[in-house]
Amino acid sequence: MADVVISVEPRNEFGKGAARKIRRAHKVPAVLYGHGTEPRHLTLPGHELLLALRTPNVLIHLQGEGVDEIALPKGVQRDPIKGFLEHIDLLLVKRGEKVTVEIPVTVTGDPIGSAIVDQQLVTLAVEAEATDIPTGVEVDVAGKDVGFVVNAGDITLPQGATLVDDPEALVLHVIAAPAAALPEAAEGEAAAAE
Repeated sequence: MADVVISVEPRNEFGKGAARKIRRAHKVPAVLYGHGTEPRHLTLPGHELLLALRTPNVLIHLQGEGVDEIALPKGVQRDPIKGFLEHIDLLLVKRGEKVTVEIPVTVTGDPIGSAIVDQQLVTLAVEAEATDIPTGVEVDVAGKDVGFVVNAGDITLPQGATLVDDPEALVLHVIAAPAAALPEAAEGEAAAAE
């Protein structure tokens, strides 16, 4: 779990014009809410925030004028063409508090022969302490054959995390390669041999 400290400034001007002005200064407008508190409007440095958001479920320590809080990114809006950050919603969290987050499921290894992995879920919803969110889980398919199945309940979660998704939800299964793909592959190998 990554922790990042970001300096923030309070934001008193609202509307499209004010937001554009903030973005021109390479900053991002944000709203901090949660725990029944009034939403607080903030401005965060764009580059630092962009780097922080590369890590899934990053915990952000917000520090600045009258602000010393811990938050999780909940909603990130990006420009659809250029990809820069337009706005971010931050959820206020407290140490020891449990939060529900999505963590990535990574597949490692290769199944036997021409079998392929059909991954149905790329993330799992888990509940964990806000300051100890797992970075993800791995499922090893090395040496597995057609018919191998992994459901959400079969995955061993890191200590302190509990599954929120349905334990019977299919995460992945190993299947036979489609028949249409096999002759083409054989033709390609024959052509390469010539």
